[in-house]
Amino acid sequence: MKKFKGLNCILLVDDDEVTNYLNKVLIKKSGIDVHIEVALNGEIALEYLTSTGKYSSNNGFPKPGLIFLDINMPRMNGWEFIEEYNKLDSSQKADIVIAMLTSSNNDDDVNTALEKYELPAYIYKPLTLGKLEEIISKFYPVEI
Repeated sequence: MKKFKGLNCILLVDDDEVTNYLNKVLIKKSGIDVHIEVALNGEIALEYLTSTGKYSSNNGFPKPGLIFLDINMPRMNGWEFIEEYNKLDSSQKADIVIAMLTSSNNDDDVNTALEKYELPAYIYKPLTLGKLEEIISKFYPVEI
């Protein structure tokens, strides 16, 4: 198993349970030693990051180093999540890399993610080993 400095957890934020299952299998297949957490919408993801809601009794969940975020979700979509995420205390955000992982190839979505919100990555679904390895090597190059 490969372990990377600063990458103890990957948070998958997507309302599609099949996609989440496949992404979890892919991450495990990659050989990366990491906790994988799933949030079915932005609200749940924020609860995870802030230890509130269903995560309020937990102090032991690892802070994600990487978030794969979908755009279109019920209750709180990816854009709404980013707006709320940006309001968090810096200790809750730490050094989290947010990669938009979506099926949207709309130029407005790409520009919003990369220019307005300055996200470091915009990835088209499906997640592949190659795309995962590219993100890991770009943001977590030091294997420990």
